Amino acid sequence: MKKHIYIKILSFAALLLICNSCFNDLDTIPLDEDIVTAASVYDDPNAYKQVLAKLYAGLAVSGQEGPSGQADISGIDEGFGQYLRGLWYHQELPTDEAVIGWNDQTIKDFHGQTWTPEDGFTYAFYSRVFYQVPLCNEFLRETTDAKLDERGVSNDLKQEIQGFRAEARFLRALSYWHALDIFRNVPFVTEDDIVGSFFPEQIEGPDLFNYIEGELLDIEDKIAAVRSNDYGRADQGAVWALLAKIYLNAEVYAGLNKYTDCLRYCEKIIDAGYTLEPVYQNLFLADNDYNNEVIFPITFDGVNTKTWGGTTFIIRAGIGGSMNPSESGVASGWGGTRTTKEFVSKFPESIGGIVSSPNFDMNHAAIYAPGEYQDWTIGDDNSKINSVAGDKIYEGHKYFPEDDMQFFITQYPGSPNLGDNDGDGTLTMGDTITAGEAGLYYIQVDLNTNTYVLERRTWGVLGDATPGGWDSDTDMAWDADQQALIVEVALNPGNIKFRANDAWDANLGDENADGILTQDGADITIVEGGNYEILLYLNRTNYTYQLKNNSTDVRGFFYVDGQNLEIEDLTLFTDGYAINKFKNVTSDGAPGSHPDHVDTDFPVFRLADIYLMASEAIVRNNGDMSKAVDYFNEVRFRAYNSSSAGYITEEELTLDLLLDERARELYWECHRRTDLVRFGQFTDGDYLWEWKGDVKEGKTVESYRDIFPLPNNDLGANPNLDQNPGY
Repeated sequence: MKKHIYIKILSFAALLLICNSCFNDLDTIPLDEDIVTAASVYDDPNAYKQVLAKLYAGLAVSGQEGPSGQADISGIDEGFGQYLRGLWYHQELPTDEAVIGWNDQTIKDFHGQTWTPEDGFTYAFYSRVFYQVPLCNEFLRETTDAKLDERGVSNDLKQEIQGFRAEARFLRALSYWHALDIFRNVPFVTEDDIVGSFFPEQIEGPDLFNYIEGELLDIEDKIAAVRSNDYGRADQGAVWALLAKIYLNAEVYAGLNKYTDCLRYCEKIIDAGYTLEPVYQNLFLADNDYNNEVIFPITFDGVNTKTWGGTTFIIRAGIGGSMNPSESGVASGWGGTRTTKEFVSKFPESIGGIVSSPNFDMNHAAIYAPGEYQDWTIGDDNSKINSVAGDKIYEGHKYFPEDDMQFFITQYPGSPNLGDNDGDGTLTMGDTITAGEAGLYYIQVDLNTNTYVLERRTWGVLGDATPGGWDSDTDMAWDADQQALIVEVALNPGNIKFRANDAWDANLGDENADGILTQDGADITIVEGGNYEILLYLNRTNYTYQLKNNSTDVRGFFYVDGQNLEIEDLTLFTDGYAINKFKNVTSDGAPGSHPDHVDTDFPVFRLADIYLMASEAIVRNNGDMSKAVDYFNEVRFRAYNSSSAGYITEEELTLDLLLDERARELYWECHRRTDLVRFGQFTDGDYLWEWKGDVKEGKTVESYRDIFPLPNNDLGANPNLDQNPGY
C-alpha cells in the first residue's frame, strides 16, 4: 500500500518568482524582518520538504489561499490560470474530444483552431509553465552541497535532500516537456543561470528534447525506487513514463526514431508491479488514490487543495442540462464542456453497453401501500402502486425482505388506512394486510369494489435468445440497491420476454419498443449476442427494463438525456453529448469531502497508457506483432468488462486502430492533441470533426498550428525570442 501524506505548503517570498522571461533581481534581502527569505527559511530542517511540496502544489493550485487569494501570478485569473486547467484547454479543446460553450474571451478559438499570439488563455498557461520552471530552479540552487554545508545540514538530511532534488528535476522536466510539446521553441533557464534581471536565450525543440532526455536519464537512479515514494510524488516509474513519452514523440520533437527506447521504458513499467484497476470508472472517482494503476498523479483534496481549476473544473464544467450535479458529488454544474459526434462514434452504438434504457417518464394515478418493508413511510415513490388505465384499478410489485411483513393501503397521506380485517380479500378501514413468505409480491387494488389481490411472484427471462429457450426460465433475483430484479445471462441474437412463476398468466413484453412493458406485449429483440445484465423494474410508475451488454466497450461515459448528438450551436450545452467520466464520488457512491472542490486526483501517467504506447512503438518499428497485440488486449480486457469479447488479432492491429483506442481509453486526460499531432491528424490530416477550423462540418487548417504561438507579451519583453513559424 502506498503511503498517503498531506504536506503543508510553505509560502515564502523568495520562491514567488515572476513568470515572464525577464527575471527581476532576486538577490535583494528585504529590510522588513517579517518577510521570509531563503536566507532564513532553511533554518528549519523541515523546510526542505515543505518547499518541495510547493513545487508539487504548482501543478494543483494557483495561489496561497485556496481557490483565490495571494495568486502565484498577478494579473491572471486563478481559475483558468491553474496549471492543469490550462493544460486541459490546450490538449483537449482543439480536438474531437471536447467543445466548450462559454463566451469567455477567446476560449472558442481553441476548438476552432483560430488562436493568435494575443490569446489570454495561452499566455496564462505559458506563464504557469514558466512559473513552475524557475520555482524548481530556485529549489535546486538552495540545495547544493555547498549551501547545505553552510547550513550545517546533517548527513541523513543531506541524503534525503538528494532525493528531493531528483524530484524537483523531474517536475522541471515535466514542465519543459509541456513547453516542448505545446510551444516547441521556448526560453530556457536552469539553476546554473545567474539570479537577476536577464534575457533567457531561446532553445530549439530538438535541443530541448535532448535536455529533457539527459535530465531524466541522470536522475533515473537518484530518485526514489519505483513504487516506493509517497503517493503523489515522483519516483522511477514517473521518470520512465516521461522518458517513454518523449521517445514515442521523438520524431515530432527532434526528427528521431526512438521507438526502441520507448518500448524499453514501457516494459520497465510493465514489469514493475503496476496493475490495471479492474473497474475503469474507479480511476476517475474521489478515492482514486487507492489503485495500483496510476504511475504519477496530480493530487487534489476538496479541503486542502481548493481550486477552480484542476479536476474541479473538469467535473463541474461538464455538468449542465438535465444532469444532476449531486450524482457527480458537486453542488452545481457550470454548463460548459461536451464532446463531438465524431468522438462518440468511436464507441459502440450501445453507449456504455446500454442496449435498452429504462423508461421512467410516464406518470399515472397512484395510491400507496406503506408497510414494514419501508418503515411505514407514506407518500414516497417506493410505496406507490399505479393505475395505468386511470380506472381506479391499481397494481404494482413490492418486495418484502422478511416473512409475514405487514402493510396497508391508503389513497393519499392522511386518508384512512385500508386493511383486510376478515382475511377475505375485501378492504375495510383499519388493520393491515400480511404478506406470507419473504419475496416479491404482486399487489392489485380495485377501489371500485374495495378488493385486492396479493400474489407472490418469481420472475424470470426466457426466449430463444436465452440458454433455456422458450421452455425454461432464467430466474431473476431482487437487488435492493437497484430496487429491481436482476440477472446476468449469456444471450444470443433472438428474442426474450419476462414472465412470472414459470407460467404465461403474467408475462411482459415491449409492444412499442419504447422501454415500457405491458401484459402480453411483443417480444424484445436481442440484436447482438454477449454477456448481458438485465434489470426489471416492477415497482416504478410503469413496468420497464434495462439491457446492458457487458461484452462491449463500457468506457463511454456519455450523458445523453436531453442532449443532441449534433452540435448546431456551440453555446448551447444541450448540443453535443456530455461526458461524465470524472466524478467527486467514491467507488462506494459516497460524495467527496466538499461540494465545491473535489477530491478526485488526475492521472498524468497510468499503466493502460503505457500498454498502448508499447503496442504503438512495436507497430511503428515493425517489431513483434504478437507482443503488440498482447499489450493492446490487456487494455481491451478491462474495457469489455473483463472479457475477451474485445480482443483483436495481429491483422487487425493498425496505427488507425491505435489512435482510436487511445481516444477511447484516455479521453479528457490531456493526451489527445499530442496523439493527433503524432499521427498527422491534428491540423491538415484527412480526419475532420465538428467545428474544427471554425465551420460546422469541420475543415483542415494550416500545419503550423500543430504547435501554439509564443505569447506576444513575452516576445515584447525578451528580444532573444523569435515567434514560431506561421504566426
